Amino acid sequence: MTTKPRKILIMEDEHPLATALELKLTSEGFEVDIAYDGESGMKKLLEKSYDLILLDLIMPLKDGFKVLEEMKEANIKVPVIALTNLSQREDLDRVKDYGVDKYLVKSDTPLHEVVDNIKKFLGDK
Repeated sequence: MTTKPRKILIMEDEHPLATALELKLTSEGFEVDIAYDGESGMKKLLEKSYDLILLDLIMPLKDGFKVLEEMKEANIKVPVIALTNLSQREDLDRVKDYGVDKYLVKSDTPLHEVVDNIKKFLGDK
């Protein structure tokens, strides 16, 4: 019996980081889509279902906070891991109010730890 790969949407405007995450997650058996801004990320969320969203909070066109707000309004219930450079307590509290499941600071979290967190969260590890 084969299982379908888990689908992850990466919303990240830093192209090198998004590409590195995509390569690492794909090699781990995940299906990955990338949105380089919040607007195209919301479009993808409305068109396709995902098992998890990896969300940057500072992006062009629509930031991660606006994405979270629109997800709530549209009743899109997908687990979210915030991966951001914002490390202020207010930012953490704000995303928790939107139901973000995990908050990782980019500068403090190596790529392999991001992947490990995703796998743990999805029950793959």
